[in-house]
Amino acid sequence: MPAPEHLPVLLEEVLKYLDPQLNQNVVDLTLGGGGHAAAILEETSPDGFLLGFDWDTLANKQAENNLKRFPKQRYEIVSDNFVNLKKVVNVHPRIHPISAILLDLGLSSYAIEDKSRGFSFLTDGPLDMRFSGEGQTAADLLNNLTKNDLSDILWEYGDEKYASEITSQILKTRQKQKFKNCQQLVAAVLQVYRHKRKPKKIHPVTKTFQALRIAVNNELNNLTEVLPQAQELLAPGGKLAVISFHSKEDRIVKNYFRQEARDCLCPPSFPECRCGHLKQLQVLTKKPIAPSLTEINNNPRSRSAKLRVAQKIY
Repeated sequence: MPAPEHLPVLLEEVLKYLDPQLNQNVVDLTLGGGGHAAAILEETSPDGFLLGFDWDTLANKQAENNLKRFPKQRYEIVSDNFVNLKKVVNVHPRIHPISAILLDLGLSSYAIEDKSRGFSFLTDGPLDMRFSGEGQTAADLLNNLTKNDLSDILWEYGDEKYASEITSQILKTRQKQKFKNCQQLVAAVLQVYRHKRKPKKIHPVTKTFQALRIAVNNELNNLTEVLPQAQELLAPGGKLAVISFHSKEDRIVKNYFRQEARDCLCPPSFPECRCGHLKQLQVLTKKPIAPSLTEINNNPRSRSAKLRVAQKIY
């Protein structure tokens, strides 16, 4: 079966704001299929260097194939969680100074189309959802968590308003048979939605799958941890761009950028500053950048993407 077409989201906008220049060094923290990375390497030729991260080793293989037209000395691919950014960069002296860092928090087409990964509810396969192949699977969570813990995941990570009812149906289902594959979960969720108003723009199962994926991979905590690392590692004037697809991801990025674009962070009740915090970033996107209608028509998976960019002051 041919590999799915890889369409990097908001590519023109990423290049516009990051503005990669001749021979600059860039870090792509979510390499995916390598679409953004390839465009950045084009802009930073002839000697710009790119360090690419991805926790998903299968995605890294696809990226390697897509980047093979560039000289091998111009990029390096690391199979690691981006939460380890600082540790990895410290053993790669060639990447300094870093002029730009990109985070695209969307799933790669390769992961979605791979039935063995369990990311898509449109096909059937094992309920895995792990990027790295390590740790608990989605099936493990469904079969072992308490009702309260499962409900919290669906509500907190998926904004699923029927989280309690879906969780009750999951527990009822697993009493008869353990969850193993995607269509078992689809059937459980749709059983609840039989008597509920269905969302107009997305499939009723979307939020449940999204919530489980985020929980399995600890995605929100990882994002929270990597942002200050990225800021610290950027050279003065360097830019940090983040593409998010989930309201809570976007909120984490927005709040972090706002915080680091301020001086004092003390409560308003304090008569004078006691924290000594100095602003580190200038926010370049007052509002998040969304894909155009043309891009959404060409790539429907881009519809919920939001791009925020900030520049390091010093």
